[in-house]
Amino acid sequence: MRYGPASIGSLPVTVRPGSWCYTEGMPVHGFHPAVATWFERRFGEPTPPQVEGWPAIQEGMHTLIASPTGSGKTLAAFLCAIDQLVQRGLRDELEDRVSVLYISPLKALSNDVEKNLRAPLEGIRGTLKELDYPDVDIRAAVRTGDTPSYQRTKMVKKPPHIFVTTPESLYILLTSEGGRRMLSQVDTVIIDEIHALVTNKRGAHLALSLERLEALVGRDITRIGLSATQNPIEEVARFLVGARGDAQSRPPCRIVDVGHQRAMDLAVELPDSPLETVMSHEVWDQLYERLSTRIREHTTTLVFVNTRKIAERVTRHLADLLGEEAVAAHHGSLARAHRLEAEQRLKSGELRAVVATASLELGIDVGDVDLVCQLGSPHSVSTFLQRVGRSGHWHGGTPKGRLFPLSRDDLVECAALMRSVRRGELDRIQIPTGSADILAQQIVASVAATEEWAERDLLAWVRRAWPYRELSEATFNGVLEVLSE
Repeated sequence: MRYGPASIGSLPVTVRPGSWCYTEGMPVHGFHPAVATWFERRFGEPTPPQVEGWPAIQEGMHTLIASPTGSGKTLAAFLCAIDQLVQRGLRDELEDRVSVLYISPLKALSNDVEKNLRAPLEGIRGTLKELDYPDVDIRAAVRTGDTPSYQRTKMVKKPPHIFVTTPESLYILLTSEGGRRMLSQVDTVIIDEIHALVTNKRGAHLALSLERLEALVGRDITRIGLSATQNPIEEVARFLVGARGDAQSRPPCRIVDVGHQRAMDLAVELPDSPLETVMSHEVWDQLYERLSTRIREHTTTLVFVNTRKIAERVTRHLADLLGEEAVAAHHGSLARAHRLEAEQRLKSGELRAVVATASLELGIDVGDVDLVCQLGSPHSVSTFLQRVGRSGHWHGGTPKGRLFPLSRDDLVECAALMRSVRRGELDRIQIPTGSADILAQQIVASVAATEEWAERDLLAWVRRAWPYRELSEATFNGVLEVLSE
């Protein structure tokens, strides 16, 4: 549910009347002393999404936290999950089973989250010892398409307590005997950057996988979604929890929306020569010069482009102007080792700039970035804000972004985008429904993984996924007929 507007600092926040609000010096309530002590030493004060998200998650409610990049929403979800494991481990020895399933849309983000989990897990474990509590060893592991086979086998034999993966790897695990055994007792699912999934078929695929997971576990699983603010945010909440209750009423989910607007330094950069329908070599050269100047004026710059081909092309030209060791590319087609190297060099300050596609758009920790440059319209207000939000992550920092149109038509779209940003407007999301190809894949996988399904039960299961809530029996039977033939 959403509440009346209030404010904490410069961020608009939704607050429930009488809710638990942060005041200076207030302790981190509701957590085990070791967890609260570690957090207060490490961060001092909770952020708005943590203040509003923690009570809902601790009550066991489905929760959607919507806030800008860098506002601490990932830790808002994880700290509650870690606290539950700590308290369970102190009562009884932790079993070798997956309790928390974390799903991210990118392999790079999955690897980054697993790596960043080490700090709280090791820190809390040390604080337990310091406060004379018994030791609780909480293990985390990641599985994506990059994970070597020997590590996959190891985690199936001895499952971690926190399991980090992608939608595609979850689908595969739900179809394998070892994977189903490993996931059979999941308590909590955290879906990070859910806004990157809801508007495409990957989201429909994930929605069905979540229902398959609940069918496997045999009970409701607490679902926590982490999102940049979308319009309308209620649709994202419905996608998160599935088709439960009246589709016209509020979703059965606590929505913590701290808004999407932040103070930002934004501008459009134009070349000296007029933009045409297609960029000339002369204009491209001017763009590279202007871009290299902006990079020299800042310590670390992220340059976002819309295709992998342009990423490689821009990287090559900037390397000629700035030096081979100053620039690197980052996109999904690169080998894992090259991606991780670029991320590490960017985070350590060795690189002046990284040219990336959407592969660095989401919440990967890339250190302190001063400037974000977007080449060409990103075609979405939310995408632009998400990318610019990768800069100015330090306390009191202001995100800084420069938008470079690549054609005359592009300029019109960029102008409209900037006007929408200034007005505080967001794109309205459209969730695709009833994708028959995705449905066919999931039906085959589900039937292959279990002994048998009654058609009526299978249809009821499919309709619990939000994108398939209105699936007709005729369409469902048509897909079954195609598969059977």
